[in-house]
Amino acid sequence: MTCTAGFDLDMTLIDSRPGVSRAIDILAAEFGLPLSGDNFADRLGPPLADLLVDAGAPAELVPTLVSRYRALYPALVPSIPAMPGAQEALAAIEARHGRVLVVTGKHAPLARLHIDELGWRVDHLAGDLWSAAKATVLHEQGADLFVGDHVGDMRGARAAGVVAVGVTTGPCAADELHAAGADVVLADLTEFPAWFAKEFGTAVVG
Repeated sequence: MTCTAGFDLDMTLIDSRPGVSRAIDILAAEFGLPLSGDNFADRLGPPLADLLVDAGAPAELVPTLVSRYRALYPALVPSIPAMPGAQEALAAIEARHGRVLVVTGKHAPLARLHIDELGWRVDHLAGDLWSAAKATVLHEQGADLFVGDHVGDMRGARAAGVVAVGVTTGPCAADELHAAGADVVLADLTEFPAWFAKEFGTAVVG
């Protein structure tokens, strides 16, 4: 039996903090706003527009800020590394002839830039989705599990009826992930291959 595994992107598969922080600092300087890139990057998960409002950006300016951010971001993609264990986690799925989904709140064209930059094989990418809204894609794509770093990811997995795997590499602690419905919480993706082999079996031969 093969497996279809979904993954969140920011702070699950990639450490996007350097790029996000730099883009927000540029926005702050250009628009004269009291935004801190480092503080912003520590709260990744919800949609960009929501994070901007929460950080104090005027609501009427948010559409302009989002457009400018998306124009700035591509140049920063090469500075953003994969999370520890990400490559091995994806390889564990491929070794079982499984399918890999990336279902993320990140704008889909920007998410695609990361996937291409890192040379990852991804069978389906869905962007601009947050929390329970991720469930529709997970269900349509026949996902068996979903891996994410945020309570919103766990809610999406639970809404889709798939195994919810939390990783504590983002803003949410293990107890928060469990409370949001995580079936298992890993410290990071370096623990994923062993957990996956235990739960779903070893590599498919042939």
